[in-house]
Amino acid sequence: MAIGRRQFISAFGGTAVTWPLVARAQESGRTYRLGFLIPTPRESPVVAAFFDELRRNGFVEGQNLIVIPGGFAIPNDQIASFAASLVAASPDVIVAGPELPLRALQQLTRTIPLIGITEDMVGDGLVASLARPGGNITGMSLLSPQLDGKRQEILIEAVPGVRKIAVLADSNVTAPAHLQELKDAARDRGIEALIRGVAKRADVISAIGDVKVSGAQAINFLATPMFSINAADFIRHITTLSLPSIYQWPEDAEDGALIGYGPRFMETYRERARIVVKVLQGAKPADIPVEQPTRFELVINLQAAKAIGHEVPAGLVARADKVIE
Repeated sequence: MAIGRRQFISAFGGTAVTWPLVARAQESGRTYRLGFLIPTPRESPVVAAFFDELRRNGFVEGQNLIVIPGGFAIPNDQIASFAASLVAASPDVIVAGPELPLRALQQLTRTIPLIGITEDMVGDGLVASLARPGGNITGMSLLSPQLDGKRQEILIEAVPGVRKIAVLADSNVTAPAHLQELKDAARDRGIEALIRGVAKRADVISAIGDVKVSGAQAINFLATPMFSINAADFIRHITTLSLPSIYQWPEDAEDGALIGYGPRFMETYRERARIVVKVLQGAKPADIPVEQPTRFELVINLQAAKAIGHEVPAGLVARADKVIE
């Protein structure tokens, strides 16, 4: 979708997919049990938005909704053990994602509804199709393989004359073919793409330093929670090294990064909450189409540009949906 200036972005406001009709609402007097297996902290604003959306639809924690303890900010090395304990607790629904938590749960249960979010639900092999998931998993697919490429194009435009860019990827989940596509696309523009895979969050800072030493003039942070959740340390380090960068979410630019492009992170949580509501009201995950984002926002932070001594081309700034000055 083309980038255009808009005064208001309503992420996921429109959709071509209709929900299956559900004959009943929540059962009177029943208490529902909800589990989580996500990398996001419980105190995050996006999780608060998730529970706000549940409340708007009649599911209130402490009244008719019990949240199984734990399940938030789970690191990769604890996913398997927590997944087993969560499935043993037999919740009505589990909210999970990205790919690694969903795969761990899928190996343990084919009956508990799993409401997930991944970069590419079909490509990851988690659902049969977007329209008919076909199992106990549904949720959101973020179009990330396509958006990673779009972000790379935006970054190249944002840094005129760039000759080498770094592509930072989560090596736990990013397909080699996807990285090769990005490398080829950069080469077609006369630009070298330096691919750097990172397996652990603790190694991200050193990876940023390494690509700077290798001559990278800008960094494309590919779509993954590893780079986007609690990204303040990464953004500060990028600023110290005076490296232009682009991130997965518009909110990243609002938090100090140079550029963010994609759907609103908070809206992805609200959308997942609405899917959870449908399941709690009786719909089966196999019959609920996987949602995809339909609204994308480009945010450019000119304060961040000034901090690293970089001038973003006026034409790109003019096309941004939001400019922080």
